Amino acid sequence: MTDLPRIPLAGVIGHPIAHSRSPALHGHWLKRYGIKGHYIPMDIAPADLVDALKMLPKLGFVGINVTIPHKETILRLADVVTDRAALIGAANTLIFRKDGKIHADNTDGAGFMANLRQLAPQWQPTDGPVAVFGAGGAARAVIAALIEVGVREIRLANRTRIRAETLRHDLGAKLVVYDWVHARDMPDGAALVINATSLGMSGKPDLRLPLERLERGAVATDLVYTPLMTPFLTEAQARGAHIVDGLGMLLHQAAPGFERWFNYRPEVDDATRAAVLSA
Repeated sequence: MTDLPRIPLAGVIGHPIAHSRSPALHGHWLKRYGIKGHYIPMDIAPADLVDALKMLPKLGFVGINVTIPHKETILRLADVVTDRAALIGAANTLIFRKDGKIHADNTDGAGFMANLRQLAPQWQPTDGPVAVFGAGGAARAVIAALIEVGVREIRLANRTRIRAETLRHDLGAKLVVYDWVHARDMPDGAALVINATSLGMSGKPDLRLPLERLERGAVATDLVYTPLMTPFLTEAQARGAHIVDGLGMLLHQAAPGFERWFNYRPEVDDATRAAVLSA
């Protein structure tokens, strides 16, 4: 009997994982481009992570996405770590190479920038300061990407100031840290304002920061995408800002991994958004 080529498998690991929209996204692309492959959600507890990474390539997996709570731990288990993943301190995309090595990358920042370029093409890195609320892993990825494209000043506030100070220490002097009680001042003169906290997400409290100093015509974006229209975006729009929802970041950060695993660069368009929203 002639040996048939193995059907490539990819997936996403996390704990929990049932909420992930990545299977709907990758499933849409696989069907759209007629690619023989599968993308599978896997709930893997932290205690099982090492064993899972050893087994997945043997089962035919060519790579996986990684989400909470494994994004930091995975760096210590990978054989090759990209510079941006090391700088961010987390990985969201793994490639299982043919030589047996695990290659770890972080595409969150690239996904953020691609979403911004697509939905707010008028914004330029030299337009003025950027204000960022939140100093977690997502904020770190976004700020690293903003510095890379040439933003000169990034104003940062976090409810726990020490996390913002740590981020400034790691990423450099372009960051200006504000106390959370003064965060309402950050949008004054800012060309781009970003909610990088989980506040405003379904089931979480709202981001209770008045935006009276938000400039009319500035760009406001929220990394939260459930709901698409967060209270932060609703207020920003009412104040004359150009708003960008967070779903596009999810879509664009997924494209590099899909290309590496299935050898096809997928398109992020209205049909892609619709497929994920209807899942």
